[in-house]
Amino acid sequence: MRITPSGTLILAILLGLAVSCQKASPRPESPAQIKIVATIFPLYDFARNIGRERVNVSLLLPPGVEAHAFEPRPSQVQKIAEADLFIYTGKIMEPWALDVLQGVKHPGLGVVEAGQGIGLLKRGEEKEGEGRHGHHHLEADPHVWLDFANAVTMAENIARGLIRVDPVHREFYTRNARQYEDELRALDARFKTGLSRCARREFIHGGHYAFGYLARRYHLEYLSAQGFSPDSEPSPRQLIELVRQVRGHNLKYIYYEELIEPRVADILSRETGAKLLLLHGAHNVSREEIGRGITFLELMENNLRNLQIGLQCN
Repeated sequence: MRITPSGTLILAILLGLAVSCQKASPRPESPAQIKIVATIFPLYDFARNIGRERVNVSLLLPPGVEAHAFEPRPSQVQKIAEADLFIYTGKIMEPWALDVLQGVKHPGLGVVEAGQGIGLLKRGEEKEGEGRHGHHHLEADPHVWLDFANAVTMAENIARGLIRVDPVHREFYTRNARQYEDELRALDARFKTGLSRCARREFIHGGHYAFGYLARRYHLEYLSAQGFSPDSEPSPRQLIELVRQVRGHNLKYIYYEELIEPRVADILSRETGAKLLLLHGAHNVSREEIGRGITFLELMENNLRNLQIGLQCN
């Protein structure tokens, strides 16, 4: 069952009233475990690493569901209403979040906008040669976590949110956040080193425009078949131009994205003979990946290896 944005808001208001009554008594100063709901996989994994045994983190996106088309069902709105902390990226990535929060907001719910303080890459602001793409439905690129300096900021925001709802364990969250941020900085250093000596600097992605931040940080030229949102479709003229680019640059690989049928990447591969490689945006993961405990850092290490193959790096 899908509900309209107005229906979501009405449902959220009703749930908020119910939960507000249920939570009239103050929360314990130091609860046994903080209940967290995170919208997308990076936030879910950041919160797990910072909160560790003090938290119980739920991923709002069901495994395998594409993030951009997601709207919460009534049961998922209820899950937010019953949480101690709700973590989302921002209004561009989760346009439904503010409407839901207007209804379920109550004294027991902390809210973290993890992307707060991060400047967005807006349409038309890519540097010349940095990235080109097809039609747009979004005005700004919401995939901020793919610049690992931004990921550090998101981890800091999450740690502050945890401290607000559980101040007794401030030092615990602060220590864990610093350790995880060091891991993100080390990942950033590995990308800088691993992509510094490559025969090629350009890569073509048969999915939506998700890697603009990564391309900008590591001085790569990025071409994608679609805009910021996966429901944008390249025109025949744009596909012809991408085929020309692959052939003109003698590229041996085309990248495809996770959880979506790689239709465009397959077309480019068939037309040019280029092989396919996965480049994972980490919005969400499959049920099998969740089951084996995959991490954001692991997904990004896989991306680095595949980029090194495609860019012919030493």
